[in-house]
Amino acid sequence: MNDEQDLFAASLRTLLQAHADPAVVRAVEAGGPAQALWQALHDSGFADALLPEAQGGAGLGLGEAFGLLALCGEFALPVPLGETLLARGLLAQAGLAWPEGPLTLAAQALDDGERLVCTGVPCARVASHVLLRHLDRCALLPVAEARVEAAGLAQEATLSWPLATWQAAPAWPGALPPLRELQAVLYAAQMAGAMRAVFERSLQHANERQQFGRPIGKFQAIQHQLSVMAELVFASRMAARLGCQGPVQAPDPLRAALAKARCSEAAPEVAALAHALHGAIGFTAEFDLQLYTRRLHAWRQAGGSESHWQGVLGEALVNGHECLTLDLLRQLTDASPLNA
Repeated sequence: MNDEQDLFAASLRTLLQAHADPAVVRAVEAGGPAQALWQALHDSGFADALLPEAQGGAGLGLGEAFGLLALCGEFALPVPLGETLLARGLLAQAGLAWPEGPLTLAAQALDDGERLVCTGVPCARVASHVLLRHLDRCALLPVAEARVEAAGLAQEATLSWPLATWQAAPAWPGALPPLRELQAVLYAAQMAGAMRAVFERSLQHANERQQFGRPIGKFQAIQHQLSVMAELVFASRMAARLGCQGPVQAPDPLRAALAKARCSEAAPEVAALAHALHGAIGFTAEFDLQLYTRRLHAWRQAGGSESHWQGVLGEALVNGHECLTLDLLRQLTDASPLNA
């Protein structure tokens, strides 16, 4: 589906333009209340987009939700709409209830013998619950019962629960959800959205900033930087869209790996080009560019960096696919399902 034809994404864009401008993002990051923003998103129904229509949702598939996930990055959203959307979809598929508040995801934890510790949980400071997978268990844990320590981005935190809380949580029925792959898909889509915002802001700056009597975008060196950035941004968006294949409870693992590896590899280069184009002003806290580039660097590592997911792809090629590298790439980038 083309972005222009995605009515759900167009509606969410209108909502975010009204409720999630950079001033709101800064206020929430500074510790201000996020309830008004979350309530607007919750009341709109976008957090229930993956739920079946019989349960009040839109019945979207993971691929159809790509535009919504990308907009979370394009607006540097300081609340976990993408995580909540995915978590509610998983809970609905498992026949479990979900809380009204925002949810976030954690795919790994450390058991220190007394507590279960999750480091750098996205949006943990504004989430009500964490859907956590650890070893052979998955459960929904309340943030209110965790020890919370600041980490990474303003909304990230390290959370730890007593082992008794983890062991008492209701067990997940059936097969465990693929939280690691879903994190890869989510962060790839959000990076794709953030890179798009960075590119558009850089292009606007190049057309408006005057030097030697003309816009800096007229200089060939700047045009080259913009063209390289555009190539990275649109290649990443294509990879992220390919990653959103399959149902929410079973995204294609190799396409998820491809999406996260490509976007994580491109993110620091796009951020560096944007800051070079903006000059010293781009690094200042007062300028909006850093709202996006900080997230690009954080999401690059979240859920596994490019080296991790490139390793997944390499292992699949060596051990799981009796074909040439080019044939595997053709399979991964084909819009049709791999098993078709």
